[in-house]
Amino acid sequence: MAGIRFKNVFKQYQGNIVAVKDFNLDISDKEFVVFVGPSGCGKSTTLRMIAGLESISSGELYIGDKLINNVEPKDRDIAMVFQNYALYPHMTVYDNMAFGLKQRKIPKKDIDKKIKDTSELLNISEYLGRKPKSLSGGQRQRVALGRAIVREPAVFLLDEPLSNLDAKLRTAMRMVIIKLHKRLNTTFVYVTHDQVEAMTMADKIVVMNNGVIQQVATPAELYNHPCNEFVASFIGSPQINLLNTKLLKKDDKYFIQLNSKLIEINACHGLKDYEDKDIILGVRPEHIYIADDEQADAIEAKVELVEATGTDTFIYLYIDKIPFTAKLSSERTLSNSKVYIKFNKNNFHMFDKITKESILK
Repeated sequence: MAGIRFKNVFKQYQGNIVAVKDFNLDISDKEFVVFVGPSGCGKSTTLRMIAGLESISSGELYIGDKLINNVEPKDRDIAMVFQNYALYPHMTVYDNMAFGLKQRKIPKKDIDKKIKDTSELLNISEYLGRKPKSLSGGQRQRVALGRAIVREPAVFLLDEPLSNLDAKLRTAMRMVIIKLHKRLNTTFVYVTHDQVEAMTMADKIVVMNNGVIQQVATPAELYNHPCNEFVASFIGSPQINLLNTKLLKKDDKYFIQLNSKLIEINACHGLKDYEDKDIILGVRPEHIYIADDEQADAIEAKVELVEATGTDTFIYLYIDKIPFTAKLSSERTLSNSKVYIKFNKNNFHMFDKITKESILK
């Protein structure tokens, strides 16, 4: 078993700087878990605590059933892949991959077989005699992955391993890492600030901010049911539209007011406590539609900018001086600067004005 458990873990630096606060999390054996959040949120610090590269100020950290707070990194049965590859420049690819195995006194015959099998898996067999400086960024990252794989660790730790690659290589390497996880059938813990990586790779995502876990859920759950305004804003591109408004009730129906019009929303548990109160409404760009004409429930909007990306078109709008972004299919074109828009009322998100927590139950 190679599950990981955090129990009330804190990380504090000198000067009372708290990087991770009261961190509680269970990572199941063989799970692919991604830590995501803005720069400085504590995600890399958390990963480094698992690796033993950062000490734990308080709390308990387990790998399997073993408390590892004071266990040396080399004895934790983990392998780590870094953002900058961390390859030895004076060694060949073969020697880089073999280094850790030689330190553990693995027989040369076994080392040769492990490197042969792993290099074939990663399509780097032809580079075994080269040094890192002669390889591309994607090839170096495959070597770094290979060096981790040959150790056959219980846990793989990956700290923003694709951030130095261009967009095309990042996409290709995402597929490589996903296939590796399925092939190796072990626990992966992955850190990134890139939500696309998180959403496409993870079994479970841990969203962090200011050293605190905001939400732990599957990618679909995070996107469709964010627990607070921060998660709703961080997950999704373009970012969710947020509007300060009031929740109104009329004839047993709920509405929000926008541009002097009442927009009906579907009734949900929890709304009763917010009748006639200020709330924050969230609408994702893909849930805004361009109406063909001024229908009864359509809102007039001014088009500020249109961005065509090929597959999608992003429309930047103003509704009564309030900015909105709409995401449309590339087939839709706009002929003037004034449009009428409608909302998919089945996909509204609503948050408490003070706590920023979701009010939808």
